[in-house]
Amino acid sequence: MPHWSVSMYPDTHEAMAMRIDQFTFGSIRIDGVIYEHDVMIARGRVSKRKKKSSKPFRGAFGHTPLSMKENIPWDCRRLVVGTGADGALPVMDEVKREAARREVALVTVPTREAIRVLQAEPKHTNAILHVTC
Repeated sequence: MPHWSVSMYPDTHEAMAMRIDQFTFGSIRIDGVIYEHDVMIARGRVSKRKKKSSKPFRGAFGHTPLSMKENIPWDCRRLVVGTGADGALPVMDEVKREAARREVALVTVPTREAIRVLQAEPKHTNAILHVTC
């Protein structure tokens, strides 16, 4: 797999080069750290996606979706949602409406493609990356 360097917010004091060099079903390696759970990248910082508040919607989708109940990193111009290896993570319509209201470009693509999107244009971009289905 190619090595991808993602430079987040190069024009701010929070600038950092983020290297995403491995993604396989169930894990992603960012800056040499392997995460075996969904991650959120906000202003160049990686944290665990806290999806517990979205679990009540699981029955309607067959999978825990991304919902407005989660702490979504809206402080960006573009939010990339990696929907998993097979693109199975649902993004609720309320999230799409909120992105439009905030004038945040919302990109929802399978996680492998989401990594490429981050590589191509990382400036002012936050991400939520689903690492399984």
